Amino acid sequence: MARVAFIGLGNMGGGMAANLAKAGHDVRAFDLSAEALERARKAGCLPAASAAEAIAGAEAVVTMLPAGSHVETLYTETLLDGADAGAILIDCSTIDVATARRVAEAATQRGLLAVDAPVSGGIAAANAGTLTFMVGGAVAAFERAEPFLEDMGKAVIHAGASGAGQAAKICNNMILGATMVATCEAFALAEKLGLDQQRFFDIASVSSGQSWSMTSYCPVPGVGPETPADRDYQGGFAAALMLKDLRLAMEAATAVGAKVPMGERARALYEAFAADGQGGLDFSAIIKAL
Repeated sequence: MARVAFIGLGNMGGGMAANLAKAGHDVRAFDLSAEALERARKAGCLPAASAAEAIAGAEAVVTMLPAGSHVETLYTETLLDGADAGAILIDCSTIDVATARRVAEAATQRGLLAVDAPVSGGIAAANAGTLTFMVGGAVAAFERAEPFLEDMGKAVIHAGASGAGQAAKICNNMILGATMVATCEAFALAEKLGLDQQRFFDIASVSSGQSWSMTSYCPVPGVGPETPADRDYQGGFAAALMLKDLRLAMEAATAVGAKVPMGERARALYEAFAADGQGGLDFSAIIKAL
């Protein structure tokens, strides 16, 4: 087993670090939150006083941070100079493609291997070790990162060169955001037309309108498998995080001149939902706005 540094122990990172420790790795963890560090300690990680202390001697450095600016600052101010020469740098944050490519190029110039490896699956999958990782980077970097990612997930897929993991993540979540809105619209319309919600689910879930948002993450309480809708839309994937991903998708689309009208409409709807103070609810709670 290896020494692993884990930086960023939030809702996702905490569970991921715990699974690395469970797999037998020597995990040195750092976060600005004392509570997060204590949870990591209880999960078998060794809390570090700083990011620099965590990465000292680490064979792999995993980062799970809120935004591209945090990732780039950590890389330029700490990781690139402090990481061991043979370390693999694995950024699991969801950030913009341009920043992912910049930090990977900076790492390459220092002789380090680096990948962008954003995740899909949410908090429950992070805790259960069943995440999907979409990985961007050179083949050699992917091969070094893969064993560590497998200890945190059920699927590890090489998407392509640096930045490809982030591209896959934002495109995937643009689909998710738009289909969730459409699913919520359909349930709201079905109810107004007098259809029983369970009966409509039974029909649509085996018909051409079926989607993951319909069958695995139904936004209607008491219908389908248990979802955040059954917990008053608590937990799951916050609407504010969906909005973040949709904004990243729109920025990327603008940068390459892509037309994404459905993605743009989903972004506008989640923008209004978050502005109404609902950003902390699960993203399926957008049904409340319909």
